[in-house]
Amino acid sequence: MDISAFSALLFLPFALPICVYVAFSDMRDMRIPNQMVLLLFAVYVVVGAIALPLDVYAWRYVHMIVVLVAGIALNAGGVLGAGDAKFAAAAAPFIHLGDVRFLMALFAANMLAAFVAHRIGKHTMLKKIAPHWESWTNAKFPMGLALGGTLALYLALGVWYGK
Repeated sequence: MDISAFSALLFLPFALPICVYVAFSDMRDMRIPNQMVLLLFAVYVVVGAIALPLDVYAWRYVHMIVVLVAGIALNAGGVLGAGDAKFAAAAAPFIHLGDVRFLMALFAANMLAAFVAHRIGKHTMLKKIAPHWESWTNAKFPMGLALGGTLALYLALGVWYGK
């Protein structure tokens, strides 16, 4: 992995609770709160200034813009929700450009695992624990489960396998 273990270690404790809440919120309400997107962005603004060299820190804002534009286009096409697009854009600066192929594979595996676990989970005791979650009855998949999980896993793996 090309992400530095140092930057991943600094980002992880702040990003992990946001990722967990995004996954929870998307399963419960089928929406990702704007406050969580803004909080994740604020984590990058503050911690990124400490964790990354200044030139790398500044260029990663371009990642956010590119992902936001792509997310808006995908949202307009009905492929994903607006909250998913905004969260992906806020998460983009955390990703080292050299890890994009790895991240795409991680996201694909995580999305498949999250989809299967969610679909199985709604036929288990989990549905009795949280009977009012909208994702149990909605035909759409709560993508925040996969998006939040992917960022959390990427940073955690970066702590152990980063440069």
